Amino acid sequence: MVITKRSLVVGATAVVLTTVAVTGAGLHLSQSQAFFQESPKELVDEVWQIIDRQYVDATFNQVDWRSIRNEYLNREYSDKQDAYEAIREMLETLDDPYTRFMDPEEFKNMQIDTSGELTGVGIQIAQDEDTKKLVVISPIEDTPAFKAGILAKDIIVKIDGQSTEGMDVNDAVQLIRGKPGTEVTLTIQRDEEEIDYTITRARIEIHPVRYSYRSTPTGGIGYIRLNQFSAIAAEEMREAIKDLETQDVNGYILDLRSNPGGLLYSSIEIARMWLDKGKIVSTVNRQGSSNEEIVRRNRALTDKPLVVLVDGGSASASEILSGALQDNERATLVGTQTFGKGLVQSVRGLGDGSGLAVTIAKYLTPSGRDINKEGIPPDIVIELTEEQRKELQKDRTKIGTPDDPQYVKALDVLNQAIAEQPNDRASVQSP
Repeated sequence: MVITKRSLVVGATAVVLTTVAVTGAGLHLSQSQAFFQESPKELVDEVWQIIDRQYVDATFNQVDWRSIRNEYLNREYSDKQDAYEAIREMLETLDDPYTRFMDPEEFKNMQIDTSGELTGVGIQIAQDEDTKKLVVISPIEDTPAFKAGILAKDIIVKIDGQSTEGMDVNDAVQLIRGKPGTEVTLTIQRDEEEIDYTITRARIEIHPVRYSYRSTPTGGIGYIRLNQFSAIAAEEMREAIKDLETQDVNGYILDLRSNPGGLLYSSIEIARMWLDKGKIVSTVNRQGSSNEEIVRRNRALTDKPLVVLVDGGSASASEILSGALQDNERATLVGTQTFGKGLVQSVRGLGDGSGLAVTIAKYLTPSGRDINKEGIPPDIVIELTEEQRKELQKDRTKIGTPDDPQYVKALDVLNQAIAEQPNDRASVQSP
């Protein structure tokens, strides 16, 4: 998920993954809060109006949106709950899992993640647009779900024995959530096998950046693992690069594997740390207008060779960053195809404390690639076997080590790039 700086909203325990551009209204609630509480029909109409003005597809996915308004405004609503159910029904006609309504509690739960702390099991999920199944985007590293063995692309078929068939993502979030110390059982379908995982919920503090100096035959290199684009990710990334530069590293491996995304401004700020110039990302709305984020007269923190590790769990903000580095020929991408989520959403608070996420645009890489559903292809493909994946997840200390085949390949590619550098750019040191 990606959001803008003006309003910090991302999923906590489990969310729909998408790119978000928060409207000027942000999370500030309307002064007419009491009015909406007393007039639920006005809330229904407010949601309809927002969709009518902002939705990415002017045909509303071939839905007669004006007749929808007449249908739902001709109803009588006894209370807010009636209105909430009607709004969800109305949005379902768009057949877009990323355009969704959140009641006040759900909306509040969306806002707890950007500080770097969350409560739950530590996964991010989406509803597959074709199958409508609940799919794990990625387990967040060093969380209960990660330690239990949940993998990217796993399908959640049951939550505490309750089938997820036809279940809304928000409903799944409410079932997966709970107090720290309590348990939830997720039944996972992986290939043809169904597996039960009983996971203890926890309060999780996340430091998105981990880094270390590594000795290699071509001298020292910096290894940086970025787990999430949270509010503190750019600051921690800047500190990591600056520290490694003082240690005279000759190149970098940036590990974005299983990074489900986060804040849009964070991905842009981090891209600027590696780029002196060039476009980072562009978004295209339903009028075809394009907004671009471009590096102008920027001084990157380093110009040393860079290899980026990606996989099927690298999504959204990870794809913005890896796509920008690849298209600007700043880095070589190693691993497997990324997840492929390139839809932009507007997220805003409504008058009664509820919230609405609306698909308003799609984002493109600097060369104009639309990555939605396609993902970013690596320059060098290195697949892991199921056994290798399970081994790395079972023992996370092996990630980014000689026991990690994708890291080994990335290191080979980086060492070759370092060796090809002019003498004034990189000096060979003894390991």
